[in-house]
Amino acid sequence: MLTRTAALAATAFPMVNFGLYQAHAASPRRFAKRVVDLVKEATVIDMLAPLTLDFRPEVFAEPISETWAADFRASGITGFHNSVGIGGPDAYESTLSFLLAWSGFTARNPHVFEGVGRAEDLDRAKADGKCAVILGLQNSDHFRTADDVKTFYQLGQRVSQLTYNSQNFIGSGCTDRIDGGLSDYGVQIVAEMNKVGMLVDTSHCGDRTTLDAIAAAEGPIAITHSNVRALNNHPRTKTDEAIKALGAKGGVMGITGVRNFLTAKEPTTVANIVDQIDHVGKLIGFDKVGIGSDADLYGYDDMEPKAYAQLKAAYKGSYAFRDKIDTDGFDDPLKFFSLTEEMVRRGYSDDQIHGVLGGNFRRLLGAVWK
Repeated sequence: MLTRTAALAATAFPMVNFGLYQAHAASPRRFAKRVVDLVKEATVIDMLAPLTLDFRPEVFAEPISETWAADFRASGITGFHNSVGIGGPDAYESTLSFLLAWSGFTARNPHVFEGVGRAEDLDRAKADGKCAVILGLQNSDHFRTADDVKTFYQLGQRVSQLTYNSQNFIGSGCTDRIDGGLSDYGVQIVAEMNKVGMLVDTSHCGDRTTLDAIAAAEGPIAITHSNVRALNNHPRTKTDEAIKALGAKGGVMGITGVRNFLTAKEPTTVANIVDQIDHVGKLIGFDKVGIGSDADLYGYDDMEPKAYAQLKAAYKGSYAFRDKIDTDGFDDPLKFFSLTEEMVRRGYSDDQIHGVLGGNFRRLLGAVWK
């Protein structure tokens, strides 16, 4: 497993001197009472958050350790959108295995996790002090026909990204040289997702495909984890045109903490994440922006070195990886406290912060899921 911090003490938020509070017993970091209260009060939803970036089979075989469980509880995160990209000729079978493995993992650790079928399950998990696991996919190659959408919804999938970085039968990816937009088959898939209540996600889609999907959808969709082209000219970012179209349909955009998506310059810190939130909020409203960190609790830079190198090598040069992938200050279990601290520093209202932390995505999921 990745290195875990020490176990959480019985009192999760012990008070210390100077009005600062300790969010995790093993961490020397302290946060103002307002910051801690805001995270504790909010239904925090990370709309792209694999439960782990360590995919070795033995990780899923045993109940999770107490230290790992403590980090989940200390994070303040209620909803984890546990999603990966699966494509290719074996996508159908691989996706079945993925859903089975994670459903089983959640069921074997009921003291920490709850499965999600309806939006109300997020509320129950919050009340129970547990982490709600939303099952999604970052590609839709596993839909062999439109009828498969209902099948996978019944198996627990609640979110599906239409394409990953490259062309599939549905549309184009963000790193494709030419973006042909949503195909006729893609229009069918979007319509079927709307019918069954599965959330449409266009985070990795090309610009034309993103706009087509927003236009084709009957109601709101999501960009669960992306960033802003106006602040960083990177293929994994979204244009203001797309963000405005998303907002006009009532959709929500999640901002990522991936370093090279945020900015091409250094340093890259939590302040850059809030710059992105500012841009989207001012463009379409602070009720239409959230967070999709695109990492587990510990981030990419703590991965096993060989797996880390393989991950970087798997993407096109246009991804422009630097030495680090994670953003400074947003790379540990307390990332949402650090984010909240920066929003407080900039004068965000409590309602705005609650919305960004998860309230906006909670509203969207309640409107879309059936």
